[in-house]
Formats: sequence, C-alpha cells, structure tokens
Amino acid sequence: MLTALIAIPALGALLVGLLPKDKDALAKYTALGVTLVVAVLTVVMAIRFDNGGPRFQFVEKYWWIRQFNVHYAVGVDGVALVLILLSAILVPVVVLASWNDAERSGGVEEPPKRSVKAYFALLLSLEAMMIGVFAATDIFLFYVFFEAMLIPMYFIIGSYGGPQRSYAAVKFLLYSLFGGLLMLAAVIGLYVVSANAGHGTFLFDELTQLHIQPTTAKWLFLGFFIAFAIKAPLVPFHTWLPDAAGQSPAGAAVLLVGVLDKVGTYGMLRFCIELFPGAAKWFTPVVLTLSVIGIVYGAVLAIGQVDLKRLIAYTSISHFGFITLGIFAMTTQGQTGATLYMVNHGFSTGALFLVAGFLIARRGSSRIDAFGGVKNVAPLLAGTFLVAGLSGLSLPGLSTFVSEFLVLVGTFTRYKVPAIIATSGIILAAVYILWMYQRTMTGPTTEKVAGMRDLSKRELVVIAPVLALLVVLGFYPKPALDMINPSVKQTMVRVDQHDPKPTVAEKGTRP
Repeated sequence: MLTALIAIPALGALLVGLLPKDKDALAKYTALGVTLVVAVLTVVMAIRFDNGGPRFQFVEKYWWIRQFNVHYAVGVDGVALVLILLSAILVPVVVLASWNDAERSGGVEEPPKRSVKAYFALLLSLEAMMIGVFAATDIFLFYVFFEAMLIPMYFIIGSYGGPQRSYAAVKFLLYSLFGGLLMLAAVIGLYVVSANAGHGTFLFDELTQLHIQPTTAKWLFLGFFIAFAIKAPLVPFHTWLPDAAGQSPAGAAVLLVGVLDKVGTYGMLRFCIELFPGAAKWFTPVVLTLSVIGIVYGAVLAIGQVDLKRLIAYTSISHFGFITLGIFAMTTQGQTGATLYMVNHGFSTGALFLVAGFLIARRGSSRIDAFGGVKNVAPLLAGTFLVAGLSGLSLPGLSTFVSEFLVLVGTFTRYKVPAIIATSGIILAAVYILWMYQRTMTGPTTEKVAGMRDLSKRELVVIAPVLALLVVLGFYPKPALDMINPSVKQTMVRVDQHDPKPTVAEKGTRP
C-alpha cells in the first residue's frame, strides 16, 4: 500500500512530463486524477489501520544497499499516518487551486508563458517525496526523501514564483542543504555507533535499542535537531520561510508551510526524542526557550507585515513554536497536542494561503493596502477568509483550538513558566488575524476592489473541504487522537526508560 502511494504520484509526474507541449488541459486533469486516486487509497489505508494493533503497520522491507545494511523499509504508525493523510488531502486541493497558476506566475516584467505540464509534474513528484519521507522506517531512506523534497520545491519557487523568486529559491535551498549536511553526518555517526555495537544498521526499530554514550548522543542529537529546526522552521533558523512562502505561488506555499515544514517537527518527535531520549531531556530547556521566543517573535512580526503571504508565513513561525513546545514538554498530552497541531495547522494555514491566493489573483498584488471593503462585493470570499483566519487564532469550535489547548495543558503540567508565556501568543494571534481581516475585508470599498468577483464554483470546491475539516475536527477530534495516542505513548515509554523515577506529570495522561 505505501509503495503504491509513493509510486503512483511519481509515475503520474513522469506521465505528465511526457505529454506533448500543447496538452496543458490534459496535464491538469491527469494530475488531478492521480492525486485523487492517492487520496482515496490513503483514506482506505487509514480505515484499515488498527489503532490497537502493532505500532508500525503496512510494513514493507527490502534490501537496497546490502553492503551497508541499507533497506527500502516503510511503515506507518499513527503519527506518520495522520501526516500522510494531511499530504494526500492537501495535494489535490492545491492542484485544483493552482489550475491557472502556471500561466500567470512570475513577475510582471517577464511575460513569457511558463510550462504548465512541468508545474503539475513537479507537484506530483513533490507528493511522492512527502509521502515517502513520512513512511520511511530506514533512516538512510528517510534522509534520501528528506533531501529529494528540495528539488521540486526549488524549481516551483524559482520558476513560478514572484519577482524575487530566484533569491527566495536559492535561500530556501541553501538553508535546507546546510541542515541536510548536518543530518547526513549524524546519520553516518549513528551507523558507526551501531556498527561498533556489533551490527551496523539504519533501521529505526533496531537503532532505538542501541545504548549510546551520553556525549555521543548529544552530538548526534544536535545533528538531527538543527536539520529539523531549519526545516520546521524554529527561531533562529527561520529567516528563509517568509521569503520562500512570500515568493511561492499560493498553492506551493500551502504545501511548503502546510506539509514540508512538518517534516521538521515530525523528525523531532520521531528521531530526536526516540533515538536520543537522554540528550533530548538534556537539551529540553534550550528548546523550550527557543519555542517560547518563536511564539512571541513570530506573532509580533506578523502584526507588522504589509504583505499577505509574508504575514501568514510569520504566523506559522509562531505556530511552530507551539508545536515544538508540545513535543519537548515530554508529556503525552503535549506530544499528542503537538501532533494534532501539525495536522490542524496544515489545514488552517493552507486555507489562509488558498484564500490569499484567490485575492492576489483578482487584485494582482499581495499587499494588504491593495484591498479594502472586499466583503461588500465578494461576501463568500470574505466569509471563507474569516473562517480561515479564526482557525489561525484557535477559536473554540475549530480544530486548532483542540491542539493548542492540549499543548498548553501538557506543557503546564511540567513547565509552568513557558506555558504561561506561550499563552500570550493567543492574544497576539487575535491581533494579527483580526487586524489583517479588518484592513482587507471591512471599511469602504476602494475603487480598484469595486469590480472584484466572488468565489467561482471551482474555488468553492477547493476551499470547502478544508474549512469543513477545520470544523469537524474542532468538534470531533477523536478519530485523529485515537490514531495518534498509541504512538505517543510508545514515545513516552522510551523517554521514561531514561528517567529512573518518572512522575505522573512527566508521564502525562491520555487526552
């Protein structure tokens, strides 16, 4: 099943790339069809997933590079499954939302038409890499997917982005390659440690059984953690994100912030915590401090933005602070909330970027002061923007509230001061979201906005399922929590094994 989910979009990308140049419409429908097949298969896999069964399911393992004990090994637990579901749902939404993005991409000074089929082929190849990175249970295979994701996103930003796309694409690539280089060194170091213990391996399950000397574990932890902190991004490794998201096409920004960045926080939970639990505990005060700084810093900078997409990017830096806070709180509530936050943030920020893309396509500008009074001429557009914005400030009744509440409660049981400071992010979120809405949607309708059309049927089909999921998961998050909880409990067992006298607060309680 997992190999099919990786192979189908990869083959779809090849098929789209081989289509004749004049078959743009066929390329779009092929890409949409492929992503819908992947979405259906992923939902089927989620239905078949047994929450009470083995931790990793749908497992496949084959030799890849026998000399170094490298395997093609894939499998999913609840954490990986919900993130694959997130990817599989968002990609067809992005394909449909990006129906005309390739034709109108680039700066105004560069009128030549971009290749439509190349754009959709890149989206399909990106989907294959995203599913692969969450499914990999061999760390070397994980690293390959981790680095391979950069290629399609680099070309999407660099070829189809805004006027500063080249700068943004190169900055994104350099930051990510630097992090990847550190992780490669840590992966090799981990293999050497396992080889010195008698059996060199890259398999996750086998590596979790290793006894690593504390000093060595700390250095290996840093190699993984910095790579994931850049990917997330966590302050102070965040500066590439506003540029990359601000210059990306709206659909690509959805996947960049909604899915690709989750690889960083997923990696922290999966590899940093479980492979190096002792080192993770030792670095916890530093990570919690950076998380709290990121929550406040990202929110304050978001308030001062004049560009819609850069504002949303800075809100994500604040939200990623909440996610890392929950992960390193070392409680089941915190880590469950952080995992659910990854999913909810993907839908919430995805909705914001989608509606921002609709606005920019109509107005030809991403500046906030280019709008005003939109609700008077496009009430549906304004209404969807309001719901997406309210999810960004974690309004009760929407899914982001559940995850943010779990993160704060789980953190407060062990680290009261960081949790109290982090709550200021909720207040700041209300400021940047409501002020953004006020400046763009309310007030008198400006002359340039007066003729703006409301949402089309295609755009309604794009945004409706994302908003519906935000509402459904806000009132009934149990299916997602039931998938996530068993895996988080296994992680906490691993952490508690390195604490001789864990307290009830450290173990946490089941949400």
